[in-house]
Amino acid sequence: MIRMQIVERPGAKLFSLLKRAIRSKELRTFSLERHGTRVVHIRSPGHMVWTGTEGIIACEIRSPREEGKEWQFLTNLVGRLADRYPEFVESINIQLTAPPVVPVKKKRRRK
Repeated sequence: MIRMQIVERPGAKLFSLLKRAIRSKELRTFSLERHGTRVVHIRSPGHMVWTGTEGIIACEIRSPREEGKEWQFLTNLVGRLADRYPEFVESINIQLTAPPVVPVKKKRRRK
């Protein structure tokens, strides 16, 4: 799972702009599900759940079927934001969650 925060420039309203662009098929590779709370890419595995608050879009990218493939969705999203909407984005913060560490079994010594 990857968590991401997109910080908008003051007065940009990027969250509603992105929703409108996805619904109008301006961004053809993305689609909205579950009343606009979930974003899916047509080729990348996984989905993104997002919420928009005042000036910040909080996102969580998951790929339940193909564990560890969230990076594909992330690169497509960040690339699209950098290409088409650089004047609306102030910064992007990415937080990675590491998989749990599997304890190593110690070998028993024979006497």
